[in-house]
Amino acid sequence: MPKVLISDQLSPAAVQIFKDRGVDVDVKPGLTKEELKSIIGRYDGLAIRSATKVTADLLTAATHLKVIGRAGIGVDNVDIPASTARGIIVMNTPHGNSITTAEHAIALMFALAREIPAANASTHAGKWEKNRFMGVELTGKTLGIIGCGNIGSIVAERAKGLRMKVAAFDPYLSPERAESLGVEKVELEDLLARADFITLHTPLTDKTRNILDAKSLAKTKKGVRIINCARGGLIDEAALKDALASGHVAGAALDVFETEPAKDNLLFGSDKVVATPHLGASTSEAQENVALQVAEQMSDYLLTGAITNAINMPSITADQAVIMKPWIKLAENLGAFAGQLTETSIKSVEIIYEGHAAELNTRALTQAALAGLLKPNLSDVNMVNAPVVAKERGIQVSEVRRTQHGAYEGYLMLKVTTERQTREVAGTVFSNGIPRLIQVKGIDMEAHFTPHMLYVTNEDKPGFIGKLGTLLGDAKVNIASFNLGRTGPSGDAIALVEVDGAVPETVLAELRKLPVVKQAKALVF
Repeated sequence: MPKVLISDQLSPAAVQIFKDRGVDVDVKPGLTKEELKSIIGRYDGLAIRSATKVTADLLTAATHLKVIGRAGIGVDNVDIPASTARGIIVMNTPHGNSITTAEHAIALMFALAREIPAANASTHAGKWEKNRFMGVELTGKTLGIIGCGNIGSIVAERAKGLRMKVAAFDPYLSPERAESLGVEKVELEDLLARADFITLHTPLTDKTRNILDAKSLAKTKKGVRIINCARGGLIDEAALKDALASGHVAGAALDVFETEPAKDNLLFGSDKVVATPHLGASTSEAQENVALQVAEQMSDYLLTGAITNAINMPSITADQAVIMKPWIKLAENLGAFAGQLTETSIKSVEIIYEGHAAELNTRALTQAALAGLLKPNLSDVNMVNAPVVAKERGIQVSEVRRTQHGAYEGYLMLKVTTERQTREVAGTVFSNGIPRLIQVKGIDMEAHFTPHMLYVTNEDKPGFIGKLGTLLGDAKVNIASFNLGRTGPSGDAIALVEVDGAVPETVLAELRKLPVVKQAKALVF
């Protein structure tokens, strides 16, 4: 009988699910690091919330652990690479608290609009300052939503019910999805200039960190009110403090902070700031939902091998895993290749499987390709939830399977259509099990996927390769391999360069100044 340890507070109903399904379960919340490490070797599964920290050191003692289940969406408290290296599946429950978080954002918007926290404190103090608190109506105001995925779309629906105008900025939101939600899809600068209220619902990535900094806050409408129930780090807190002090920003409501627990923060003490201690998911319904979901998912895996909502594993059987592994890596790399080059909204994705590839579990391959495609902008995307994320953003996904008719026994091609263009990239797996790129934008070329690569499109004219090599050499960037392809003499050409380290942005800027260069991008795999 499999055995599970619950090391954080979970609903008693979740405990009962384990028992009813035939899983032996121990409930021991509040263990110290040492206590947890001393007993973790006895268990096949570990069910947690946010209090337990699953570190690489802890996992050294987890000799029988097969699955970690996080009741909630965030897995910052789990060392994913260390878990994967030990063959431990990490699951989460990505949609169990979406409604609760969206409702909290709406509640904070009301609190800002009517200055409810300050009015409450004043009234409790016996002051009765009726003329002091002059609020604003929400009806007719424009709500700007940064990030219109699962939670953002729920906020949009609620705001429409309040008779607000809704504008959304999200590179992955298709025009069709925006229309179905009744929101206007806009660019970020347009949103900043028009919104009376701004709410953030995007993951924290390199692209979204400090998306509201001093420069962007200066572009907002004077008197704007800002709500953040997503992630600390999306707002530059020092810049926000200055904008509040100047009166340019009328108020802010924050449920998340750069450093948590936020027992001391530069924004605390301001009567223009409403603060809550990361309560976005803190309702009894949400906690019940995620607890029940994680119990069901872990039981399914331990008893039947079924995998649901895994962060680090596709939904495939054990027998398929050996054959699928290099093809999954290929699909993910092709997606990452296209995703890092895509800067506008994705309308559709078509994946063509030919020959041997068409005989595999293409569902898992498609999930891997979508995860690679979306992850450059959405850090929470994984192979399991990528199709859901794509659907939420109105991205049409299709598969085509066909028999072999080319030079390769099997290959797959990814076609990504955006508002501007269709980009094609294809690859295969050779007999050594190593994925290879074989075609980009209709141009034949072969290259390995390596940690750091430089992608350049240019006019095929003499002197370019020499200038490229000089720029990289002067910057001390070593070239490991150089792969070229072209449509024909003096036509379009592609250079895909494997380098031994990151290419500095200054080098990319100089490269883009060359007359023959059309695009230059540093890629990471």
